[in-house]
Amino acid sequence: MNPTRSRARALALLPLAAALLLGGCVLGHTVHPSPAAERAASQERAGQLFQRLKPLCGQAFAGRIVADTPRSADDPFGGKALVMHVRGCEADTIRIPFHVGQDRSRTWVFTRHPGGLRFKHDHRHRDGSEDELTMYGGELKPRGEGERYEFPADPESRALFRRLGREVSVPNVWAVEIDDQRFVYELARPGRLFRVEFDLTRPLPAPPPPWGG
Repeated sequence: MNPTRSRARALALLPLAAALLLGGCVLGHTVHPSPAAERAASQERAGQLFQRLKPLCGQAFAGRIVADTPRSADDPFGGKALVMHVRGCEADTIRIPFHVGQDRSRTWVFTRHPGGLRFKHDHRHRDGSEDELTMYGGELKPRGEGERYEFPADPESRALFRRLGREVSVPNVWAVEIDDQRFVYELARPGRLFRVEFDLTRPLPAPPPPWGG
């Protein structure tokens, strides 16, 4: 082959090779959303959840356990009436007591803020004082699937779990799902899944206030 022609062909192929190399780098690069885009996504998702919850304000609904693995021998939920009450509805805070039989110690708290939405568990004693394990939860993941909203444990909650010797809860992810017929509360971590499903089509009479409410 003519050396001059070979060099010319090689030179002609250089732009193509460079384009392929550049394309490979671009394709292999993970593009992360900017903080502003993440905040906007979180705010949008927070607004969607609030729009779903607001029409339920003042109403109570019965629930049933649809997943509980592994079930503990001292299961506090087994055989108990489960009732959620969308009791406190403010502009940026929705409080939902979760009654387990006569135990009115639990309240779910959803709070909107400039960064998105925070979900916490407010646990109280019968006299209204705070339990040592209280106000744990996390921030809403900005990206989600439809009517499912996930809240991985935040740094403060993970520190609380470690301080109280509950390391098993460090990887907790809470989630809620809501549509026209049901509201689902979920706790998941490796080796553990707990889900309660509430029937939104049949409101109940409002239960007594939560402890400390």
